[in-house]
Amino acid sequence: MTDADPHDVLRTDPVMAGVVDAHGPLTVQPADDEFRRLVVSIVNQQLSTASAAAIRERLFDHLGDVTPAAVLDADTDALRDLGLSRTKAEYLRNAATAFRERDLTRTGLADHDDDAVVDELTQIRGIGQWTAEMYLIFVLGREDVLPLGDLAVRRGLEDLYGCDSRDEMREVAAAWRPYRSYGTRYVWAHYEN
Repeated sequence: MTDADPHDVLRTDPVMAGVVDAHGPLTVQPADDEFRRLVVSIVNQQLSTASAAAIRERLFDHLGDVTPAAVLDADTDALRDLGLSRTKAEYLRNAATAFRERDLTRTGLADHDDDAVVDELTQIRGIGQWTAEMYLIFVLGREDVLPLGDLAVRRGLEDLYGCDSRDEMREVAAAWRPYRSYGTRYVWAHYEN
């Protein structure tokens, strides 16, 4: 890994330099609570930002402490009443069980490269590539992740760079290495404005 400032690396790309300047310093920091952040990613799957936030707020209020035990103890019908589908409630339970059985914390995954983390997480029914990549960025604080399965990332890259394909998107983002997670944060910021 380089000791360069991620923002300086991103500014070598003239388009990204404008986005960085427009949004100020964004960071990639590991989450304080790994399981809670995984729950956020599962709730967010295939939902609008507003819908996911509303469901998440109700869920967190209902659970109190967002722990594997709290999720496993929660009644499925109560979870559905909060706005979760039966499938998402099952996915949350699957994640809770996996957290109980394996060390999916930063410490437990410290010696795993990004691909190995994705392989480990996608063994859990309900966690696919997108959720695993969100875990890499937001839970583990990995700095070089480009989640092209994320619609907002693709739309943001289309808007900023006129990309027509994922190959073009990868080519554009190559200039951001080894800080593509930072670039992703800026693409999201641009897309959300």
